[in-house]
Amino acid sequence: MDTLTAIEQRRAIKHFDPEHKLTNDEIEKLFQLAMLSPTAFNIQHWRFVNVSDPELRKQIQPLAWGQSQVVDASLLIILTADLKAWEKEPKQYWRNAATEVQDFMLPAIRTYYEGKEQVQRDEVFRSMGIAAQTLMLAAKAMGYDSCPMDGFDFDAVGKLINLPEDHVIGQFVAVGKGIKEAWPRPGQLTMNEVVIENSF
Repeated sequence: MDTLTAIEQRRAIKHFDPEHKLTNDEIEKLFQLAMLSPTAFNIQHWRFVNVSDPELRKQIQPLAWGQSQVVDASLLIILTADLKAWEKEPKQYWRNAATEVQDFMLPAIRTYYEGKEQVQRDEVFRSMGIAAQTLMLAAKAMGYDSCPMDGFDFDAVGKLINLPEDHVIGQFVAVGKGIKEAWPRPGQLTMNEVVIENSF
């Protein structure tokens, strides 16, 4: 499926075939594609928690308003991010770059993030959002459906997955074989309402 079609056909699907499983190759491909998502300074601070344990999913479901896709989808991915990835061996993100590029980028990373907690937080949420969309479009292109989710108890889920203190959760993405179509689009705004030319 081409990218434009995937964008047009991607919908938030709520009902998945609980018997369908993605192959290991499909799962690996999906994560490989997600890892191509852009991040500021190439920090790659997202961490994808693939909840493959059925019992853990059952524990998560009541924390997510009982939503069925938590247990029925082939994959339940919790998008998390490392708030402090910027200071954890930042040279690794530029190890293949020329020396003059490293000499510019590494100090720039520290200047941009150091002592700026809100900037660090804003940046990881931007990156997780981009990665989530990459996951969903890749899934659609591979013939699967998906559902982005933020209807859950973030703190309680964090405890269940032993989320490190310097990490945050952005959202879930459920992926699998949909068995019920999404509702018709309920009310799209017009382009005139959302596209602003130059300034408000």
